[in-house]
Amino acid sequence: MSAVQNVTDQDFATEVLAAQGPVLVEFTADWCPPCRQLAPVLAEVAEEQADRLKVVALDVDRNPETQAAYGVLSMPTLMVFRSGEPIRSMVGARAKSRLLRELDDLL
Repeated sequence: MSAVQNVTDQDFATEVLAAQGPVLVEFTADWCPPCRQLAPVLAEVAEEQADRLKVVALDVDRNPETQAAYGVLSMPTLMVFRSGEPIRSMVGARAKSRLLRELDDLL
């Protein structure tokens, strides 16, 4: 089982907004090549940072409400939520080392 959990419009509030610590949400789509590149990176980060960070993925084609609510236009968009609020947004695939640097001050 992947360390990255899939979330939907229906459970986004429970899984992300009500979560205790920071949650990294990947807004993704099946048709998005950079999303596929990013998937193994997110899986590694999710495993290595499991005690400090929850990582979830939201398919924008199947869950348009959440995508619209946060104004996500580009895939992949990574958004970090804490206490129900988005506190950082990053667009595009990136290397694991860069992603960890960008998350470092939030964890």
